[in-house]
Amino acid sequence: MANSTYDNRAALWKSVTREQWNDWHWQQRNRLRTLEQVEQVVELTDEERRAFADSCGAFRVAVTPHYASLIDPSDPGCPVRLQALPQPGELETQPFELEDPLAEEAHMPVPGLTHRYPDRVLFYVSHNCPVYCRHCTRKRKVSDPTTAASRAQIEAGLTYIRNTPEVRDVLVSGGDPLTLSDARLAEILRALRAIEHVEVIRLGTRNPVTLPQRITDELCELLADVAPVYLHTHFNHPRELGEDACRALDKLVRAGCVLGNQMVLLKGVNDDPETVLELNRKLLTHGCRPYYILQCDMSEGITHFRTPLKTGLSILDHLRGRIGGMGVPDFVVDLPGGGGKVELVPQYIVSREAADGGQHVVFRNWAGETFEFFDVDPTSN
Repeated sequence: MANSTYDNRAALWKSVTREQWNDWHWQQRNRLRTLEQVEQVVELTDEERRAFADSCGAFRVAVTPHYASLIDPSDPGCPVRLQALPQPGELETQPFELEDPLAEEAHMPVPGLTHRYPDRVLFYVSHNCPVYCRHCTRKRKVSDPTTAASRAQIEAGLTYIRNTPEVRDVLVSGGDPLTLSDARLAEILRALRAIEHVEVIRLGTRNPVTLPQRITDELCELLADVAPVYLHTHFNHPRELGEDACRALDKLVRAGCVLGNQMVLLKGVNDDPETVLELNRKLLTHGCRPYYILQCDMSEGITHFRTPLKTGLSILDHLRGRIGGMGVPDFVVDLPGGGGKVELVPQYIVSREAADGGQHVVFRNWAGETFEFFDVDPTSN
């Protein structure tokens, strides 16, 4: 267990036993929340101190001891640090930024449930997360206790799903649904599994990244009981895939979960093709398929994380031919205003030339080589 974060814990936690460290409740209770706590673990810059003081009132700070132990304490450019701690860019606002960039609130037939696509819904069941990621697209709700999903609200969501037979796919999200107790999570998942027209149950969670101790044997038994569960997690950098996280993924696979990763493209974190290639190779090794590369949303205070669209396209171009198709995710933009996801792909068609019965099409492949393909004219048959 040499690569466990327990072996890399800061002096603040040297008296903590391995049993305590591996208890997810202990991890939740001992999250870093204040500037004074963070400074016992990380050597902050003056800019980070100012960002912490000026931003935490708008969006709280919380970092599990596990995730904090992945941070390089002396490197301001550490990819984990950039995601976990306030940065000066958070304090800058842009005219195009939106509080609710995906218009989730505008598509709520009942509170806490977004129904945008005909056959699927997003079910908001918790406002809490182990770590409040600085690139969060739901800053308007996440970490805010006033947005907590009450039992009555969750029951209203379940009732809507029961009474809406076109809903076949339910994404249980938040916050992070795994912050709920096993008993409460079991109630929700079993209620969904009992609805005949619900064919797909998905869980959106970053716990395998930020709190892998949450993936207990008891949780895995629950997930196996309502299988199959499509569990979408959110690794953004290979540094996050240490022994604890890999063990959590392995346990989820054995519990019958179908794992997919939704990486958000973040400037300074993973906007390098080789970084994404390394991440995706590691994910596949542990049964987690790279599912999406998500262009960073137009949320308030996260424009400093955003990259040009061409960055994502160049990463996709680099992946093809260097890793099998399962390791090449879809690069998508979730359109503002509730427009939904659209996929972007690199341009592989070099030219088209008319010919008898169709067209000669010249393609390029991943290596830059060109090949001619004859595309038939359907009207000529």
